[in-house]
Amino acid sequence: MTGTTGTTGTTGTTDQNRPACVWSAVQDAPVREIFPGVRARPLWSGRNGAKAHVLEMDPNTCWQGIDVHEPGPEEVFVVSGIFNDGDRDYPAGSFIHAPAGSAHVPQTTTGCTLFVFYPEG
Repeated sequence: MTGTTGTTGTTGTTDQNRPACVWSAVQDAPVREIFPGVRARPLWSGRNGAKAHVLEMDPNTCWQGIDVHEPGPEEVFVVSGIFNDGDRDYPAGSFIHAPAGSAHVPQTTTGCTLFVFYPEG
């Protein structure tokens, strides 16, 4: 859930036994260029190494090398555009679960925005 002000924050509850929610806004997340035309925006990191990012890929870009999923799986939701994993196209609205040890070569001809979650870091 995205907050309405600020870049990140927490929302408390009236029940002291439940943890507060943590939120962030994509447009305010820092941008790190991984490869030319491929940018990551970190949204959240958990204590166990889990993390969530938004990945933006410009048209006609490709991951440099093979993306191996270690130590754990990768889960991807295609927010916009068409994502290709080296084998097939995934249009906006697609969900991809890549188990630990699997690999692919992320690429796109149209450009795409992805929500990427690493449940185990």
